[in-house]
This record gives sequence, structure tokens and C-alpha cells, in this order.
Amino acid sequence: MDRELTKPEHLPDAIRRTRRSAGLTLRELAGRLAISPATLSAIENGKTGVSVERLHALAGALGTTAAQLMGDAGTTAARGPSTADRRVRTSRRESPGAATAAAQSAGDWRVFPSLRIDPMLAAAIDSFVETGYHGATMRSIAERAGMSVPGIYHHYRDKQELLVRALDLTMDELHWRVRAARDKGTGGIERVGLIVEALALYHTHRRELAFIGASEMRSLEPANRARITDSRNHLQYLLDDEIDAAIAEGSLTTRHARDAGRAISTMCTSLPQWFRTDGPSSPEQIAAEYAGFALDLLGRG
Repeated sequence: MDRELTKPEHLPDAIRRTRRSAGLTLRELAGRLAISPATLSAIENGKTGVSVERLHALAGALGTTAAQLMGDAGTTAARGPSTADRRVRTSRRESPGAATAAAQSAGDWRVFPSLRIDPMLAAAIDSFVETGYHGATMRSIAERAGMSVPGIYHHYRDKQELLVRALDLTMDELHWRVRAARDKGTGGIERVGLIVEALALYHTHRRELAFIGASEMRSLEPANRARITDSRNHLQYLLDDEIDAAIAEGSLTTRHARDAGRAISTMCTSLPQWFRTDGPSSPEQIAAEYAGFALDLLGRG
């Protein structure tokens, strides 16, 4: 289970003050943590929770300790019902935990371990996929999680926070995987292919979270929508930059780089609408094919 902190009100401010005292920009600290600047900003503004694992990662990156950041407030691991220890089903939903941290530290962006997830967020993800955000209620999520409604509210302020948490999980993982894939390339055209492969792998292996990301942006409150849209845009700009580099090298010849880049991204984000693990193609086969489709669309020589 992902252990969620009982968050003291001063923690976001403590993180921000410590970062500034260390002379780090938001982007520099986010890079050390392999998360998006938008996610770090949400943490510093108290708009998203901080797991025990992430608190320790933050403290290490800032040259301090978790206890110092927390001050006298202390931390407690979230307690749930007996279902809290269940493993995620074969959908392989993503959660920030030891397996993700191990894959990330190894830069193994092609590996998607089966992970644990807290029962409240797992129930919310199931509900959002099955009935949509507006069809789900805190009561139905609590029933699915085997918890009381007050128990859910102890950990999550409202349904919007559950949606934001799911989308933040998606963006965090996409940012580190796409960057790790890009960094393996030795030229522009290879980097473009690897980025597309990483996008396709995520949208097949983590298809439930990816489906929510594609279908529920409209359900976000304006501030949340703006922040997560900015995070998504940064991934698009990363792909655009590598397309431009490959064109400059002469390995891609498209005259419509921006339109093609957005078509490629849309091609990947639509995968959760039809991909099934019991279908004829594996995520790895789809990813390799999509990388080829993308390069052909961009006019490789």
C-alpha cells in the first residue's frame, strides 16, 4: 500500500523554504526527483499529497531529513481495511512505490512492474473508468474500497482530489519514462522513435490511468486543469524538440512538424480506447509498430 502522510499544514511551506534556501529552482529540484515541475509546484502549494517515499526523496534531494521537514508534527501511515493489502489486478495500475522507484533509479523505462496501490485510489480509478468521473460518488468509491465514507474523507478531501492524484501519478511516470527513453538515443531520429515507444508502452501497460487522463481532463477544476495541461504540454514540447533536431540532421523530411507531432501524440493517447492485454499484440509489439508509424509519418529517409 502506498503510505500517505497525515500532512501537517506547514509541510508545503517547509519544502518550498528549504528548496529556496538550497538555491534550487522548482525545475532543478523536480529534475532531481524525476517528476514534473507542475507536480512539484502542486506539492509546494498543498494541492497534492506527499507519500512517505516521496517525502524521503524530497529530503534527500534537499540535503535534509524527512523529520526536519515534518518538524514536530510527525507522520503516520494511512490505515485501511483488510483490502488495503490487496495487489493491483492484472491491469498493472501505477502507484509511486518501491517497484517504481527501483525501475526509475535503474532507468529501466521499458519495465512496468505490477504494483500496490492504496485501496481508496484504486477504487476511484475503477469507478472513473467504469462510470466516469461524474458518475462516481464518494459513497460508491467508499463501498468499492470496503471503507466508510468518513474513512475516505480522512485521506482525500473530495472526489476532485482523487482525480488529481490519479492524473499526477500518470504525469509523474510519463515524465521520467519519456526522458529516460530519450536519453538512450544517439541521434534525433532515434530519440524520436524511443519517445514514441515510451508513450505507447505507457498507454498500453497503464491503460486504466491513461484512459482517465484522456477522458477526464474536462472534469478538472480550472486551476488543476491548467497545471496538468501545462505538464502535458511539456511532454509535447519535448517530442517537438527532438523532431526539430532530426529534421535539422536531415534524417526526417516532413514539412509539417508540429501537426505531425500532435498526430503522433494523439495516436498514442488513443491506445487505451482499444488495446486489450488478451488481444493479438503485446504492448511491446504495439510500441515498436507505433514508433515505425511515427517515423514514416515524419518522412524518414
